[in-house]
Amino acid sequence: MDLRHLRYFVAVAEERHFGRAADRLHMAQPPLSQAIRQLESELGVELLHRTTRRVDLTDAGAAYLARARAILAGVDEAAHEARRVAAGAVGHLAIGCVGSATYSLLPALSRRLATELPGVDFAFRGELLVPDQIEALRSGGIDIALLRPPVADLSLTVTPLRRDRLVVALPADHRLARRQQVRVADLGRCDLIVHSADRRSVMYGVVLGLLRDAGIDPHIRHEVGETSTLVTLVAGGLGVAVVPEPVTALALAGVVYRPLVGPAATVDLSVAYRSDRTEPHLRRTVEVVRRMF
Repeated sequence: MDLRHLRYFVAVAEERHFGRAADRLHMAQPPLSQAIRQLESELGVELLHRTTRRVDLTDAGAAYLARARAILAGVDEAAHEARRVAAGAVGHLAIGCVGSATYSLLPALSRRLATELPGVDFAFRGELLVPDQIEALRSGGIDIALLRPPVADLSLTVTPLRRDRLVVALPADHRLARRQQVRVADLGRCDLIVHSADRRSVMYGVVLGLLRDAGIDPHIRHEVGETSTLVTLVAGGLGVAVVPEPVTALALAGVVYRPLVGPAATVDLSVAYRSDRTEPHLRRTVEVVRRMF
């Protein structure tokens, strides 16, 4: 059975006239009549009562009309859905984010994605260290990662987004809090709160590299896994922390932030996804992220 026969039948049934149905379908009347006869022959039932003035539905025709409309609507909806998928307008994606970008970036990103890709269902996972994000990308736990390079995994496509300055989070009553900026050398006598070395945090390597390049033997008092915990410990007066500037969006009473001056006092932010992922909605999402910067 040809879907065109269903469309022909629906047109005739709705117009109750072969001539008007032929005009609606932009075809001649004889082939339309022939197609309906062929459809009735295939079904083995009469669908239409024909007179010289009009066409009426038989009981079988009325029942068949309801089903034919449903079938054609389903076919049209399937085509529409396929076009939306091909255009990257529908789907589901999970986005992971390092702690420092969770507070400054995710609110604006979630609003932008909801506006530009309303048909895509997004889930967000914040406060993920880079090794955890890479593992989640490999396993499919997340689809896109906002992370701090370097990333050595060659199976991932990594695109730089921006370069963030480093700042120092200080207890409000700390001696360095009275300064307008803090030098790397000023941290030599400070208790430090850092991201976890055991979990291979990129920021751990960045901070220790800065201090060691300045000839400072760091005094690490606490290692934590989440940026929010790190800033909370600073607020509690347990030490100071070097963090990317976007962390300043996490405003806690008892914490002040001061710019860190010194060589290489910056850290990059990148977007990453598996290179073998080619879904249109994933690529469109990455493009939205890139345009935000």
